[in-house]
Amino acid sequence: MTRLAIEGVLLFVPVPHHDERGFFTRTFDAAVAAEQGLDPAAFIQDSQSRSRPGTIRGMHGRSGKGEAKLVRCARGAVLDMLVDARPGSPTFGEQVSVLLDDETFAHLYVPPGILHGYQALTEADVCYRIDREHDPAEDLAVRYDDPDLALPWPLPAGAISRRDLSAGSWADLRARLTA
Repeated sequence: MTRLAIEGVLLFVPVPHHDERGFFTRTFDAAVAAEQGLDPAAFIQDSQSRSRPGTIRGMHGRSGKGEAKLVRCARGAVLDMLVDARPGSPTFGEQVSVLLDDETFAHLYVPPGILHGYQALTEADVCYRIDREHDPAEDLAVRYDDPDLALPWPLPAGAISRRDLSAGSWADLRARLTA
């Protein structure tokens, strides 16, 4: 387990067993999560997305109590991006990127209040374990190419949803959150 530059963000890297058949790896371990202060029973929903190379999904977050999630790439590779949108956090406004792929099997813990998104580097399946039911009224979004964030996406932008294309700016969200 590694703590990343944004306060509360954790990266879990399991140790897969490889042999002539292929591999076996544990994709979630409640005891390991609990050792890091996470409540394994709090995760109530599992979701999966499939994206073509270049696709960008994000940057998304939740208002209110926020939303914690465990994110992993089950097939292919993505560059996962995080921006701390918690006004009282010592790392407010900071960003971090992490490669998630089907070779390291790393799991990224994203605490509530963090904007999250990723770009598919290959065709990729991303799995999310989420701790709250989705409430569209709490959705937050910042445009993937916001100039104030200047997120370093590694590929030219591919498919992007209408919702993500119409997302607001980091400056507007920051002003709303700190008002």
